Amino acid sequence: MHGEYKVPGGKLVVVDLAIEDGRIVRFRLAGDFFLEPDDALEAIDGAVTGLPAETSSAELAAAIRAALPPGAVLLGFTPESVATAIRRAIGRAADWRDYDWELLHPPAVRPAVHLALDQVLTEEVGAGRRKPTLRIWEWDEPAVVIGSFQSLKNEVDLENAKRFGVDVVRRISGGGAMFMEAGSVVTYSLYAPGDLVRGMTFAESYAYLDDWVLQALRSLGIDATYQPLNDIASPQGKIGGAAQKRLGDGAVLHHVTMSYDMDGEKMVQVLRIGREKMSDKGTVSAAKRVDPLRKQSGLPRAAIIDRMKETFVRLTGATPGELRPEELEAAERLVETKFSTREWLERVP
Repeated sequence: MHGEYKVPGGKLVVVDLAIEDGRIVRFRLAGDFFLEPDDALEAIDGAVTGLPAETSSAELAAAIRAALPPGAVLLGFTPESVATAIRRAIGRAADWRDYDWELLHPPAVRPAVHLALDQVLTEEVGAGRRKPTLRIWEWDEPAVVIGSFQSLKNEVDLENAKRFGVDVVRRISGGGAMFMEAGSVVTYSLYAPGDLVRGMTFAESYAYLDDWVLQALRSLGIDATYQPLNDIASPQGKIGGAAQKRLGDGAVLHHVTMSYDMDGEKMVQVLRIGREKMSDKGTVSAAKRVDPLRKQSGLPRAAIIDRMKETFVRLTGATPGELRPEELEAAERLVETKFSTREWLERVP
């Protein structure tokens, strides 16, 4: 059995092993990481060999850590990352290149249609009717998108939202509220089979699924890093946040919104939590733009998206695709029956 795990911001961890009589045998660790002293590698191999095949990731990491010689130094990987690679090997997890990816960048649609498309396309991937897909969103109207479990009245000033013409919608994934206007954010969704993140903890899957975009941002001179649980950040502060939803058929929805050039004053008038965060941070005035991607790259939004697409294609081999008419029709039906209804929006008042 063979398993690999690329540590976000770190090195590649590779394991080979076999299972005999329910136990791990012939275990070998490899990778482009750094490890001192040399005999620490043999200690890790010995710690894993003989363990039951059903040993959890946490137990594997603990066994590896306990076996390390005093003063051992691990650079670019951790005992947890080795454990993840082992679980992926035993579960026969897939890698990005094991799939035939499609890349979609369709024109703007209404905010509620965006959210309905997330559900439809995830279900289509789970059912095997669509290839694993990356979709870049476009916006031509302002919106607030709240998480599945957030309180509407606690998160949004509905009077100000109406005054500014901001649509308020609720998505199927958890996480926090997002404020977006045309040209102000970069948003994408991944629709992936569950096997892509097999053997990973929920937290690890966030970092793994966003590693490609970190590579794209770094290639533009942005010092982007992953911050647990679900943030993309730089030394200048937060750039964006991710959210996930696992559907019953095993498919994974993973979507991210990053700020390009946002009206900070309007945002804190529409989002109640935005006011509290500004206050907590001692911000004197919100009358400024929140613009990490524009400011840190100096590039047009379209150029950043182009680099993201180029990076994704290079890493996955993705080819251009299109939304199918039946997918758009299914999304429009979901808007009518779910995403535009008061019952859905006010599911947590």
